[in-house]
Amino acid sequence: MSAPLHRLNVDELVPMVRSVVSNETDMIANMANIAALLFEALPQINWAGFYLWKEADGQLVLGPFQGRLACTRIPLGRGVCGTVAQNREALVVPDVHAFPGHIACDAASQSEIVLPVVVRGALMGVLDIDSPVKDRFSDADRVRLEEVVALLVATLEG
Repeated sequence: MSAPLHRLNVDELVPMVRSVVSNETDMIANMANIAALLFEALPQINWAGFYLWKEADGQLVLGPFQGRLACTRIPLGRGVCGTVAQNREALVVPDVHAFPGHIACDAASQSEIVLPVVVRGALMGVLDIDSPVKDRFSDADRVRLEEVVALLVATLEG
């Protein structure tokens, strides 16, 4: 088993993700590796992963992730993930307990960043990262993580 990655700043993460996804087109494989990279490399996070959009159910369903047990299904428009899926805009939430309708999957989570994954205009899911620290995520984190999502999307668009 390999040694854990050293903690990175978010700028160092983008080239690592590019390297991992550049020769792979399978969505689940790439999401799994991105979640692992985020969880191992970013400081002060306790969950990183994806929820996948299921049109027939009108819900997000748990996808590849790293961290503690998670909510399995999230309705569109509910909580931070459901809101991002509905609006298709990233959200940085400094205090999840102040977010209307927050879904507490892990009581230790204090802040969150969620980004939509949209391929050719269709919602595929969301990238969700939680932290046990309030105000963990910045606008700079959002910008870099949007680059990570763009790398994933590029593998799906062929």
